[in-house]
Amino acid sequence: MDDAALLQVALEQARTGRAEGGVPIGAAILIDGVVVGAGHNRRVQLGSAIRHGETDALEVAGRLPASAYRRATIATTLSPCDMCTGAILLYGIPRVVIGENRTFLGGEDLLRSRGVEVVNLDSAECFELMGDFIREHPEIWNEDIGEE
Repeated sequence: MDDAALLQVALEQARTGRAEGGVPIGAAILIDGVVVGAGHNRRVQLGSAIRHGETDALEVAGRLPASAYRRATIATTLSPCDMCTGAILLYGIPRVVIGENRTFLGGEDLLRSRGVEVVNLDSAECFELMGDFIREHPEIWNEDIGEE
């Protein structure tokens, strides 16, 4: 599965989150050619402080050995925030595919400084989905990124 196809899995998750009334950010984890976890931001749906797309995908993947995560690529529709950047580093995921970072620039520099390969596909589809959501629900978006 190439990067664009993996991002499409994450984008479908983002659309699911949007349809549920949540923030449209999705993620998918690929290990050895198999998607082992895919999820979406569920902060609104679950009343959660930490269920971002990346952390949801990790939850769906479940308990895997560290060696599995060291072979993984995680795709996310939006540049990962500091919390999700930390999770990527904690699990030793060596590669991150980002849908876009124009809406929000997360911890990409930290990831790179720690040897993680970061690929930004600059997807117009991801950018449009987030832009529409932010215009319609600025209060939810600001809460999600820790702003007032």
